[in-house]
Amino acid sequence: MPYRVHRWAAEKGSSLNAPPLLLAHGWMDVGASFQRCVDYLSAGRDVIALDWRGFGGSRSGQPVDSYCFYDYYGDLDAIVDYISPNSPIDLLGHSMGGNIVMTYAGTCPARIRRLINVEGFGLAKTAPSEAPARLAQWLSELKSPVSLRTFANEQDIVEHLRIRSPQLDKEYGAWLARQWAQLQPDGRWHIMADAAHKRVNPILYRSDEAISTWANIQARVLWVEGENTGHDRWSGDKYPRSEFEDRLSKVQSVERRVINQAGHMIHLDQPQALATAIEDFLS
Repeated sequence: MPYRVHRWAAEKGSSLNAPPLLLAHGWMDVGASFQRCVDYLSAGRDVIALDWRGFGGSRSGQPVDSYCFYDYYGDLDAIVDYISPNSPIDLLGHSMGGNIVMTYAGTCPARIRRLINVEGFGLAKTAPSEAPARLAQWLSELKSPVSLRTFANEQDIVEHLRIRSPQLDKEYGAWLARQWAQLQPDGRWHIMADAAHKRVNPILYRSDEAISTWANIQARVLWVEGENTGHDRWSGDKYPRSEFEDRLSKVQSVERRVINQAGHMIHLDQPQALATAIEDFLS
């Protein structure tokens, strides 16, 4: 699977001697969306952002039925080995990326020095009794083609991005639109993502297994959330905030930071504030 990564090299002559910082984006996002946040980071270390498989430039072009978290764990392990084969790195994940890096850090604790989870709440519990219906739904969805919406122009893309991130700077949004979508021969802009991501995952989320990996994390962890995220509004009774707090309590060492005037897309809403939180934690 070919992977695209974005690299911001440490400035020449830097004496920080810090480990590389790897950034992992969320669902329907791309590594380039961290650009404005990286602009505010110290230039004393290498910073790398990946495009998860099926997003951005990490697409094989071959048909895929669906995507599995276990593939992401394997991909992440290979990338960590590539960028720092002999020493641990600092790792940040947002949303889906936050869920992935938490499980990875608890599975390979010696590979991570510091861990930052930005809005990676995890998913609601599932029960084994849900498996037949979930598998049947996946099989049914395989029989129909899936597609992602397209856009007439860049301005339409910016407005769409601002639905998730109302505070997104319009000038930066225009730049990000070209990283997030691509003009195709039909004259429309297509999201740089595989539509197969829209299919339901046939594998149930096993929260007890995930929590056991969280408990095995050896690195210090920074939990970051936006002031206006409203976890209970979108998770409802299936996954109350109290359950998340119980999960987070299993992590051995956790610091917390709430970013004011930010929703779920903190790196777009308040990139400077997020960069400050990162620098404070990693220093």
